[in-house]
Amino acid sequence: MPSSTILDEARQLHRVSDRLGSLADEHPVVSEALMAISGSVRHTATLLEVLVMARMAPPPGTAEA
Repeated sequence: MPSSTILDEARQLHRVSDRLGSLADEHPVVSEALMAISGSVRHTATLLEVLVMARMAPPPGTAEA
């Protein structure tokens, strides 16, 4: 699986996290739980990004630090 595919999935997870955060604002009864899940999803997305950068070749067009 190319690294760009994994990074695409990480970007999608970041969007899911954002949507869960928005839902938390709209539903105060479950706000705390939604924010916790949102944070967990965002953390997972970040871990995927770190994994790609640490273990796989960066995708074409990505500048290396």
